[in-house]
Amino acid sequence: MINGPASGIAREVVESLEGERLPLIAGRLLDRPLAWKLGKTIHASEVLADAATVAVGLPVGQAVINLCEQRYGFLVALCAALQRGCVTLLPPSRAENVIAELAAAYPGSHRCHDATISGVLGRRSVAAPVSGVPMLAADQLALIGFTSGSTGQPAPHGKSWRSLTRTTELNSGRIRSSIPEAHGSARPWIVATVPPQHMYGMEMSVLLPLLGDMGIHSGRPLFPADVAAALADVPAPRVLVSTPLHLRALADSGQDFPDVAVVVSATASLDAALAAWVERRLRATVIDFLGSTETCVIATREAAREESWCPYGGIVMTPGQTGTAVEAPWFDRPAVLQDIVEFLPDDSFVLRGRNTDVIEIAGKRASLAELTHRMLAVPGVLDACVFQPDPPAQKKVRRVAALAVAPGLTAAAIIEQLRNSVDPAFLPRPLLIVATLPRNETGKLPRENLLAELLAGGEGAGPRR
Repeated sequence: MINGPASGIAREVVESLEGERLPLIAGRLLDRPLAWKLGKTIHASEVLADAATVAVGLPVGQAVINLCEQRYGFLVALCAALQRGCVTLLPPSRAENVIAELAAAYPGSHRCHDATISGVLGRRSVAAPVSGVPMLAADQLALIGFTSGSTGQPAPHGKSWRSLTRTTELNSGRIRSSIPEAHGSARPWIVATVPPQHMYGMEMSVLLPLLGDMGIHSGRPLFPADVAAALADVPAPRVLVSTPLHLRALADSGQDFPDVAVVVSATASLDAALAAWVERRLRATVIDFLGSTETCVIATREAAREESWCPYGGIVMTPGQTGTAVEAPWFDRPAVLQDIVEFLPDDSFVLRGRNTDVIEIAGKRASLAELTHRMLAVPGVLDACVFQPDPPAQKKVRRVAALAVAPGLTAAAIIEQLRNSVDPAFLPRPLLIVATLPRNETGKLPRENLLAELLAGGEGAGPRR
């Protein structure tokens, strides 16, 4: 079940119309290249003209569920919603039941698909002239993102246009600082493999073009050859936005790629070996970004050389019993993350797991992340996840289960290897061998996906002791 305000969106938008105003497109230049679509450059004026056409059909002040898979369509729908005073909802999943729950939580919401955008624009005879870049109320509720569900039921997290503008300025500055000086002041062009509905995808492939003076390739390439082709489409300096899971697939492909200035990764920790390979292969600097739906990006590191994270200036992190409190001047509200943080003398920090990650069985404590790490260390295990399938509310002893991608191995063989490094209380029961882990579009493993895979039973199911 998705929780969300059933009313009050229009009121919140109306109340925000007074005070500071910020541009929809930074720099307010109508002739600025913004997107690359079907072999041609799309300028800001064209994006705004398309958005104005789409905006006419949107209900004023209501919510828009943006389901556009084509990045240009998503960009146009977002701009249309902002001009119409509508808040954009970023669904945590594209599953029909999830979308239905979202629509029920936000009565009167409007679903916007690629077909919606192409249909409206296709019926237009002449694009209306655009006289300037719209100015938005800084406090306008621009979008609502939802937690992925990997730690529980999705919860809403609203973002004002002021907050999104500031975090995008920081992201843009961090990326530009790693672009070689040889590129001078040339505009960076982004190719992204992540969906815009995810907060990371929104920040890096939608907000950076609007507010960070970068261009975006309208496609969403998945296969290595498609990624290479998309990179070749756009001029240098190129920025590849991806995930560790996708970067691993690129690393294993043997595909040739054009030079890339910066590779951006997020959604999961990027190991140093993979980061170093990507840097050599793409002749790029790899930046690992740390953020969440609650906070957007708060810290970065160069994973090939750094274990610790460097927070953005202004970020204040305070450890507590329930997690780590995070505040910043541009936040709409403080956030509490479940990450266990260890601070270092140079003001950087390292992650030591999550509060929800620490489990206790028979008086003994262990970390699910550490157990997963131990399983991945078993020769022949390509991917794995250790988790607790029983709900926390149950009073009985909660067991540990695991899924592993390990061609040629049996569950019993993996268990035997784990006995050398894992306490018997934490050996997974069951351990299922599967073809692939049930990751979502950004490489995460939502709890419901893990439970469904466990219920289905994998190939070579392990002992259920």
